[in-house]
Amino acid sequence: MSLYSVVVPVYNSEHTLQELYTRLEKVFREVIKEEFELILVDDGSKDRSFEVMQELRAKDNRVRIIQMARNFGQHPALLCGFAHVKGDFVVTMDDDLQHQPEELPKMINVMRERDDVDAIIASYEGRKHGFIRKLGTKFSVWATSKMLGKDPDLQITSYRLIRRFLVDAMVKTNTYLPQIGNLLVLTSNRIINVPVQHAARVYGKSGYSFKRLVKDLIYDITAHTAFPLLMVRNIGIASFLVSMVMAVYFLVRYFAFGVSVEGWTSLMMVMLAFFGLILLSIGIMGIYLMNILNEAKKMPHYVVRREDTD
Repeated sequence: MSLYSVVVPVYNSEHTLQELYTRLEKVFREVIKEEFELILVDDGSKDRSFEVMQELRAKDNRVRIIQMARNFGQHPALLCGFAHVKGDFVVTMDDDLQHQPEELPKMINVMRERDDVDAIIASYEGRKHGFIRKLGTKFSVWATSKMLGKDPDLQITSYRLIRRFLVDAMVKTNTYLPQIGNLLVLTSNRIINVPVQHAARVYGKSGYSFKRLVKDLIYDITAHTAFPLLMVRNIGIASFLVSMVMAVYFLVRYFAFGVSVEGWTSLMMVMLAFFGLILLSIGIMGIYLMNILNEAKKMPHYVVRREDTD
């Protein structure tokens, strides 16, 4: 008999937590027929989420609750939950019921049959996210596959089933702004997708705005690859070579035909373009330096305000 630890980051989800618990409990009792624990991590909610968590804990001690001191984000909340798991397998899912508990047996059955698989990530059939979220996800998948050498066909979502040893390895990470999907890819190449149904959001709206997606993507790129620096370097090399060729051309033209260089406007446009490129290069280097500074600070990923997990 295996124990499954279900870790759920909670943010302003007072309307969905009761249903989430009820459906999970029913699935484990009637379908999976294994023991489970539900670890709810309140990520600085502004509604009654923590009170609802306390009510669930009062009637079922398999529900373990943690309240963080402020909103640290989904991934730090998951790491906080990982530090408290007791199970042989760890499930991560969202609190908005878009990850349907009834789909979990599909992943568990595959894990039971595949001893060579370390983690299963749900791939959504009929994804119910908005257009911006879908577009951002596709671009992020492409970018991370280039940065991390990941299979571009492997979808990264937040509905996962992970073997315990990988979770223990991720808890030990000390990187700034950890991303669970990236950490998984970096710790194992035995990861597969299992298709599941994706439900529409019933309450509230996604916290992943376009601004948030862009911010996360910029961090992922600058934290895992030197591609922006290499791109600017290559542009600089190409520009230098073109300028040398043009210098030789205009010198030959001047001495052979006595034709002076014309085009003050075009010259100024080129100069402005290169000044802009120089400022862009400085900005990119500034991002890398800021990442290094944040790494050097060694700030905690999260701060627990109170917990009831015994």
